[in-house]
Amino acid sequence: MRQKNVENRDLPPRMIRRSRQRKSGETWTSYYYNGRDSDGNRKEIPLGNDLDQAKVEWARLERKAPVKPSHLLGYLFDRYEKEIIPGKKPRTQSDNLKELKQLRKSFEKAPIDSITPQVVAQYRDARTAKIRANREIALLSHMFTIAREWGLTANANPCFGVRRNKETPRDFYAGETVWNAVYAQAAQELKDAMDLAYLTGQRPADVLKTSATDLNKGFLMVGQGKTEKRLRIRLEDAGVQTGLSIFIDDLQERRARNGIKTSTLITNTSGLRMSQQMLRNRWDEAREKAAVKAGADGDTALAISIRQFQFKDIRPKAASEIELTHASRLLGHTTEEMTRKVYRRVGEIVKPTK
Repeated sequence: MRQKNVENRDLPPRMIRRSRQRKSGETWTSYYYNGRDSDGNRKEIPLGNDLDQAKVEWARLERKAPVKPSHLLGYLFDRYEKEIIPGKKPRTQSDNLKELKQLRKSFEKAPIDSITPQVVAQYRDARTAKIRANREIALLSHMFTIAREWGLTANANPCFGVRRNKETPRDFYAGETVWNAVYAQAAQELKDAMDLAYLTGQRPADVLKTSATDLNKGFLMVGQGKTEKRLRIRLEDAGVQTGLSIFIDDLQERRARNGIKTSTLITNTSGLRMSQQMLRNRWDEAREKAAVKAGADGDTALAISIRQFQFKDIRPKAASEIELTHASRLLGHTTEEMTRKVYRRVGEIVKPTK
């Protein structure tokens, strides 16, 4: 049972801190295990004067795995993984665990206060996966912020001011020829997913979870999973049905004819909701068939472009083919600059010299 004494509350159960002031003015501190002797009588077992070593001895007596010293990054990593990561979105959790695995290789046994901006920069330069290094440093930066809140360090965040590796946004644009080639080879449920992704401009995960229950008073209600941004996409514009509304009506009619009663819009022919893996499998199959056909027709350039086409490119395709302000609002961006810089993948419209 944890000691009630205030000075022992930061210690593991059954560990006691004893302190007294020497004549010299210095404070003597030692640690003990609140145990029992062979007769069952209470006995304080000395653990030493060093807290980290005392915890190791405590773990041995408790028959538990040794507690990592709190001044090491390994302790911070463990606590962050246990207390902070579970509160994040599932995809972010998955990414953070992968990033943390890489950080452990270099920093697990390093003292927290030994990390300087120079050390972080050396880590950045040593990593061959340059973009992943940026994400790992961003995670390390947040962990240092939390470490300051937890009182594990009083030093400034060593990641602040450290340059990140240059990132070039993906610029692939799926033109009409590439789109049509893949669309022609797609199963019906994949065609439906492609159409809904293009008409709404939403991320793949949000497209797959779209349901008939999201239709409300002339709007398609969207709750973006990544940003939690909420949108209402019009199904009518000045009294005229939008292309999205026409698509949804047609989709629901087909589903009714096939006896599909589930509310989820994107399903297979049996009414089973399409998962991310199902989408990936159907996409890879349709794309490969389209590329092989283009190659057989002698159009190797088209085959190469088709193989570069990813389902996530549909969102920037939608953003590239409508007016910028409209695109920014449809994608749920807070600024048009984000839309322009990352998602607009076609050039400005200009006139020829003659």
